[in-house]
Order: sequence, then C-alpha cells, then structure tokens
Amino acid sequence: MAHRRLQRGEKIVIASHNSGKLREVAALLAPHGIEVTSAGALGLPEPDETETSFLGNARIKAHAAARAAGMPALSDDSGFSVAALDGAPGVYTADWAMRPEGGRDYAWAMSKVHDLAQHATDRAAWFTCALVLAWPDGHEEGFEGKAEGVWVWPSRGAHGFGYDPMFVPHGRHETFGEMDPVEKHRISHRAAAFALLAASCLPPAAG
Repeated sequence: MAHRRLQRGEKIVIASHNSGKLREVAALLAPHGIEVTSAGALGLPEPDETETSFLGNARIKAHAAARAAGMPALSDDSGFSVAALDGAPGVYTADWAMRPEGGRDYAWAMSKVHDLAQHATDRAAWFTCALVLAWPDGHEEGFEGKAEGVWVWPSRGAHGFGYDPMFVPHGRHETFGEMDPVEKHRISHRAAAFALLAASCLPPAAG
C-alpha cells in the first residue's frame, strides 16, 4: 500500500513538549520544506502514555495532537536501554528521571543507571526512536530506528539532552553529549527513523 506524503510548505504539529526533541526534529524537517509548530505552542495537553512499546506511545501522542490541532502531527517516542538492566529504562526513560519531589533530572537518572549496572560485564546500550506521523482522519505512518553502542561512566559532554552524555555509539569515541549536534543528527536513532520517514512520507530535500 502506498504511503501518504506531506507536501512542501505543509504545516504540521510536532507532538512533543520536550525542547531538545523539538529542536532536533525541526532541524531534520527543515530541508524538506515542512513548516512546524509544537504541541506546547498550541497549548495541547500531554496525553497519558499507556503503551509498553515506543511505537505504541508515539501513536497515542500523534493521534491526540492531530485530532486536537486539525492538522498532521509527528510524534517521537524514544528511550535509552541498557542490556544489563534487561532493556531498562526503555519506554520508561523519562519516568526514570522524575524525582520523587517532582521535576525531571537526567543527571540523577544517569547515576541510577550506573549504580544498577556498574558491576555488569556487558556494557551494551542502545537508543530507540519511534516516529509516527498521523492525520486528523486517523491515518498513520510509523517508523523505528536504533543507535547501538555502550554506556560509559562518568557521563561526558554538555550537548544533546537526556542520557546522551553516557552513550558512545559503536565506532566512535565521543558520547552523544560530546558530539557536534550536526554529527549526532547524522548517526542517531532519530536520524535512522527519520530517514525511513523521509523516504516514505516527505517531499525531497532541497539542494
């Protein structure tokens, strides 16, 4: 079945309140001539993410935003997984960063990963990104990408967001947090998922 495509100049809502994700997704969409607004800018509520998969949670967010905004919506559900923790934090990546007193603290979350996995011999880790593009009529297109590597401690770098400073992708020495953002965008889990989305649903990139 043919994929549904956006048209150059079309406006969509990015179904996220995460400023780091918004920057990355907007930068990826810009060469394709897609205009963006955000769920936060439109005052849309954040729906409860009740699924146990990245694609499932991305679907919830994309459809909620598309219905509320009356325009196509692109959602991203992504997370960090550690082999020694049986894939945790995984879909609960953001929840791991929530302090008991309120507010997300990713430095604290990264220290939790280290405390729980520090004695394991397997340092394998990966990021997963699921992207879902949904339309107000209920149609959707979904894609998933991964970045494989290892986790390191202490965390390094001030770029990126979330768990980026403790992840080194295979074949590299820098963490995502140390990498130039342009280079991270080229090899990240989000870039892998976005390449699939672009090939199926976006107009060709300019230039």
